[in-house]
Amino acid sequence: MESQTYAVVDLETTGHSSKQGDRIIQIAIVFMKDWQVVDTYTKFVNPEQNIPSFIEDLTDISNADVAHALPFQDIAYDVYEKLQGTVFVAHNIDFDLPFLQSEFTRCGIPLWQGKSLDTVELAKILFPTSYSYKLQDLALELGIIHQKAHRADDDALATAYLLKACYDKMLQLPLRVLEQLHKRSFKAKTNISALLFDVIREKRQGTKKPIGYTIYRGVTLKEQVPVVKEQVKKCSYPASLEAKKTLFEAQFERFEIRDGQFRMMDSVWNSLNNRQEVLMEASTGIGKTLAYLIPAMIYTARHDGKMVISTYTSHLQEQLLMEELPKAEAIIGMKANIAVLKGMKHYVDIDRFSDMVQVFDDSYDENFAKMQFITWLAETTSGDLTELNLSGGGHLFLEKVRRSDTTKDTRRKGAFDFYLAALEQCKSADLIVTNHAMVVADLQRSEPILNNIDGWIIDEAHQMVQAAMVREETVFLYREWKYVLGQLGSMSQRTLEHDFYARIESSGRVHIRKVLECQQYFGNMLDSFERAMKQMTKYLNLPAGVTRSMKYTFLWQDVQIEQLLLREVSQHLGRFLASAKQLTTVYLQQVDELPLSQQATLDDWHYWLDELALKHAEWDALFLQQRRAETMWLELDARSLPGSIQIMKKPLSIKRTVMSVFDKFRGKMGIVWASGTLTAPENTRFIANQLGIDASVPLYQFQAPASYYEGAQVYIVDDMPDIKGVSQMIYIEHVAQAIVETVLATNGRCFVLFTSQEMLKKTVMLIQETDQLEEFMLFAQGVSSGSRMKLLKMFQKFERSVLFGTNSFWEGVDVPGDALSAVIVVRLPFTSPNEPVFKAKADALQAKGMNSFYKLSLPEAIIRFKQGFGRLIRSSHDKGAFIILDRRIETKSYGHQFLDALPNVPVEKVPLGDMVLQLEHWYNDEV
Repeated sequence: MESQTYAVVDLETTGHSSKQGDRIIQIAIVFMKDWQVVDTYTKFVNPEQNIPSFIEDLTDISNADVAHALPFQDIAYDVYEKLQGTVFVAHNIDFDLPFLQSEFTRCGIPLWQGKSLDTVELAKILFPTSYSYKLQDLALELGIIHQKAHRADDDALATAYLLKACYDKMLQLPLRVLEQLHKRSFKAKTNISALLFDVIREKRQGTKKPIGYTIYRGVTLKEQVPVVKEQVKKCSYPASLEAKKTLFEAQFERFEIRDGQFRMMDSVWNSLNNRQEVLMEASTGIGKTLAYLIPAMIYTARHDGKMVISTYTSHLQEQLLMEELPKAEAIIGMKANIAVLKGMKHYVDIDRFSDMVQVFDDSYDENFAKMQFITWLAETTSGDLTELNLSGGGHLFLEKVRRSDTTKDTRRKGAFDFYLAALEQCKSADLIVTNHAMVVADLQRSEPILNNIDGWIIDEAHQMVQAAMVREETVFLYREWKYVLGQLGSMSQRTLEHDFYARIESSGRVHIRKVLECQQYFGNMLDSFERAMKQMTKYLNLPAGVTRSMKYTFLWQDVQIEQLLLREVSQHLGRFLASAKQLTTVYLQQVDELPLSQQATLDDWHYWLDELALKHAEWDALFLQQRRAETMWLELDARSLPGSIQIMKKPLSIKRTVMSVFDKFRGKMGIVWASGTLTAPENTRFIANQLGIDASVPLYQFQAPASYYEGAQVYIVDDMPDIKGVSQMIYIEHVAQAIVETVLATNGRCFVLFTSQEMLKKTVMLIQETDQLEEFMLFAQGVSSGSRMKLLKMFQKFERSVLFGTNSFWEGVDVPGDALSAVIVVRLPFTSPNEPVFKAKADALQAKGMNSFYKLSLPEAIIRFKQGFGRLIRSSHDKGAFIILDRRIETKSYGHQFLDALPNVPVEKVPLGDMVLQLEHWYNDEV
């Protein structure tokens, strides 16, 4: 059979819409046959209009480059002929093919007809863990040479090699995986099915059987290699300065001794050996992670013990494992047996996925997500869902297959479970790397996992407060409830409509009275639930009319709702769940073994009943149970009721929770609480007190040498208006101008840190309206799409860029080197006095006769402020300006405490214009 020719096309254009008058400025076609490039076609095209400046910057194609080129109508027929009989391939075909078809029509040429392939769609299926599906990112990951992004010739060639990489990846996959993908590929947007069929036919002709795979309930999994604990080489701790210096110098060129790092190493070593609890504050530049990793590794090896290292986020876990651990192993010349343990919900439930993969009548998004999972499950060794990069619709499917207490069917024999496999790995590990949420959750297990251990290191210890708070909170989201209830029946018709219920109803095997009774309970539950939702909002003081911002927060004591109605909802929920489960039991007693498709429907029915049971427990905990001191509030958006209703209950203190975790370990082993920010200048035990750590536990502080911060400069802009003396809009106008002038002076590379999402949005909108930064890429949290880490990656990718962030960007974000020139603090990071938890804590302190500002508000703000400064200087070679726009830092008596909390760096109080001139000189001198 004659092999297929692929025409890989890329266009550069003056804009996104041919119909709006945009035109092609460059076209490239790479012809590939037998997976080799056999021909190329590249032309500049005269668009007969000026190329916009931002397109020139993006493509490096100028008006001069196309001045003598032919217009598209002069080459259109030639292009059309070259595409005949080929498979049209593009990276994001939804742009290139429609644009080209529109241009053919404009030139009087028929629409091109033929098969097409989108390498974005294909790459998402075959490389489901890639961080990004942009062409340049995939090229970098796959080792494809891609010299000039956004030039049609280079993009088309890189896309051709990406197509070849996709083909090679298909050849590596087991035949069973390809066959499962092929069955689902007919719902794809492009002709992936034909390519898959060709590869399947080729694979079937081979004789090799796939090695290293296993089949579990129809799902192909990478074979799990039994964990064998390796014998770890024991080495002595480098106690002297000279011994440490020798080890570090052997691994790092031009190594400079960090006295604080070596002292911290000794403190960790002594804590572990003396079985003491200690607090350690280590500033940026200390090398905190190596300072605890090295003594921890040596200690566990010498004592054949086990150490738990807990961090706050998955990003920090990855940083520890991928960057810091290899350094530590190289320095001391020994390997460590390591296991990574995350919470149950981080893992996929294979049984649940196996049930759902039997269903084919799903949407494009769900079908596509299943294809990504099929590929991923043949490759993953951890089953950690954070490995996946799913599109928007795929996240709904992901939530259905998360591992949880309700999704694990222990009745199945020989069941496979990634979560239990991770627990098993912990048994043979010397170091268990986990997160704070997992540590707190372990408290509630009847058989704790983190039990037989010999030491603790809690990194980013201040975040244990937040982790424990989240673990102890109870949250009601109307949209979540509606989704779960909607999986069982119709909320408008008040009827049960799940496929398995319909099967029970039509079978005649269960008495009709019982069936109707279950239906009635479901309707009663929905009625009482909706009445409760309406009553919650009926008496709230909501303004008439719709405005841009209609989000409101109400303390629960201000919400008028009958306790009897809340109890009624719980009772109806309990009756329905009991009836539905009894109905299912009776039905299953009357039938033989269910066919595979019916078993999948039954499992889905069980799953949603279990999810509703969790919601039942959530309802009772929220509305019917009073625990220790808590605060509770309701949030809503008046433009979207009842859909926007969310209700939260949080504890005022987490001391008891943290003490419950660690009290059994105290005195028996070393416990190290490490963080870059544990103290405020006049409240050194602020975090320690929140964690319930006894006053007798010593606190050590390690500061980086002054030379580390030589590239840092702090500016206080002293001609900004008083934040309390002007309206918010006037202040925002001054903030926007200060940001614009700073960005222009530094040529971008700025973080702008806010404390309010509303102020961030208004500032960004004002800057966009003025077009003063139109040549810069602006990424704004809550405005631009994407997660925090995605926004950060995009910010780092573009030199002329600005990142606007709120609370989560004040810490845990590393941007070393030239990627960051300035951090702008819009307001001192005080928590809003109306934030419910803060207000409840402040009221409790005031009731005890304490000053809540100095005991709570100020130290919280100072610690966040220190974290913000820590974003700026991440290595001794970094240079950057820390710019404070809030004049309270110089006009208020407490202002000096913010500056005292920073390292010893120069501080200048200057008008905006003078600061801008200094920044321009600094930037020009640098470049």
